[in-house]
Amino acid sequence: MKVKKLFAAFTLAILVLGLCAVPLFAQGASGTVKGVCKDSDGNPIADAVVVWANQDNGQKYTLRTNKKGEYFSLGIGGGTYTVTLYKTADDAKANKELFHFGKVPVTLDDNPPIDFNLKQAMQDAAKGQGLTPEQVKAQQEAQAKHAKEANTVKALNEKLAAAKVASDASDYETAITNLVAANEIDPTRDLIWFKLGDAYRLSVTKQTDPAEKQKRLDAAVDSYHKAVELKQAATNDKDPNANKSLAAYYNNLAEAYSKAGKTDDAIKTYQQAVATDPTSAAQYYFNMGAVLTNAGKADLAIDAFDKSIAADPTRAEAYYQKGVNLLGKATLQGDKMVAAPGTAEAFQKYLELVPTGGHSEEAKAMLASIGSSVETGFGTKKKTPPKKSN
Repeated sequence: MKVKKLFAAFTLAILVLGLCAVPLFAQGASGTVKGVCKDSDGNPIADAVVVWANQDNGQKYTLRTNKKGEYFSLGIGGGTYTVTLYKTADDAKANKELFHFGKVPVTLDDNPPIDFNLKQAMQDAAKGQGLTPEQVKAQQEAQAKHAKEANTVKALNEKLAAAKVASDASDYETAITNLVAANEIDPTRDLIWFKLGDAYRLSVTKQTDPAEKQKRLDAAVDSYHKAVELKQAATNDKDPNANKSLAAYYNNLAEAYSKAGKTDDAIKTYQQAVATDPTSAAQYYFNMGAVLTNAGKADLAIDAFDKSIAADPTRAEAYYQKGVNLLGKATLQGDKMVAAPGTAEAFQKYLELVPTGGHSEEAKAMLASIGSSVETGFGTKKKTPPKKSN
């Protein structure tokens, strides 16, 4: 019968459907800087200007203090900086500084506060050279430590930049080489391990040997695990983006598990991503649904897409993929295809949200296959009826 053939065709289409979970990317090679500015009486300096000037490339970041004299920024590029305090923006333009620090290193993560205490600075100036030998030694050691850190950060940023250029060109071997070299310089940076995991995972598409594919997926999993461990150890309440970055690490780890055929591990890891960053739950649940669809677990996939929709009711793709999984549960009653409850509603909602979306024609065809009418008004403006003449 024609109906049976049509049903079989759609079943086959569902079986060969390959969904791709969406990898996420953490923050680039940048760090967090912060501090408090106080005047010569020890009071906070509000609306002051703090300029971070990169000594390596000349790039400047201008920050303002709040009423408590605090300043904060998330996206400062790594390198060595001169940090200068100005009382007002006009003073900054005229280069009338209150105080500055030189050779301040910015790492790829959270950095120690750089505070301006003009009262303490005046007291130190009044002492002149009256530092004890112990204080001089401590000062020299601190300067040496800062200089070493600055050199390390510069070398790491160079490796990261080279790896990014290579990855963008799909040259994953060069990217891996640079990131491995970066870890040999300093193996304690979570971002580098994360990027290495990405490079190993993406390089799998270039391999033809199953054993080599598995080897690279295992390397990706190990790299992501290391990134997670380091990020967890460094996470604190002062970095508002820490959980987002950690959740992105979990997401890509789950993708590596999925490609390695470890579906249960992938699902558990997506759940960790949701728990870590609920604001991105819609994406993580959608990725979970994609993995479950590919694993042939339709009921669990539908549940995941429902959760994605609950987190973001405007996520059209989640409705479509839910409909696809529901269609796979359709039955035949005689010569008639009977769809599972909610199938037509899922496809109709997809068309309502994106009338000309990438799956619009497939959605219409699937609605037709289950005998459901297609709403033709989606995406068109309703015509105003003509006014009646008197």
